[in-house]
Amino acid sequence: MSADPGRQGAAAGKAAPAEFADLPRGAAAGNGQLNLDLIMDVRLALTLEVGRTRISVRNLLALTQGSVVELDKLAGEPLDVLVNGTLVAHGEVVVVNDKFGIRLLDVVSPEKRVESLKE
Repeated sequence: MSADPGRQGAAAGKAAPAEFADLPRGAAAGNGQLNLDLIMDVRLALTLEVGRTRISVRNLLALTQGSVVELDKLAGEPLDVLVNGTLVAHGEVVVVNDKFGIRLLDVVSPEKRVESLKE
């Protein structure tokens, strides 16, 4: 298979250093602090996970109204609170004004959250 002759010229050319415009004043604080105001209105998906299980297609198709599926967590065990799929806390279900809510029992440290992103 022969190489495309039109691409040979581009590959043989010299690489030029990238040039970047200067940052506007105040864009870099220089003290290591981030301006979080830029992302405060970004909406994230918050999920409460009661538990998980694996199920075969056969058993999945056999489910009917009233079927019970056993999960991997014990009754009374705290729920996992996930934000965009990342574990951020554990909590328990509460009722607030006739709606379900969650009371956070413990929050995962930022270091552990970053570690879980690497997995």
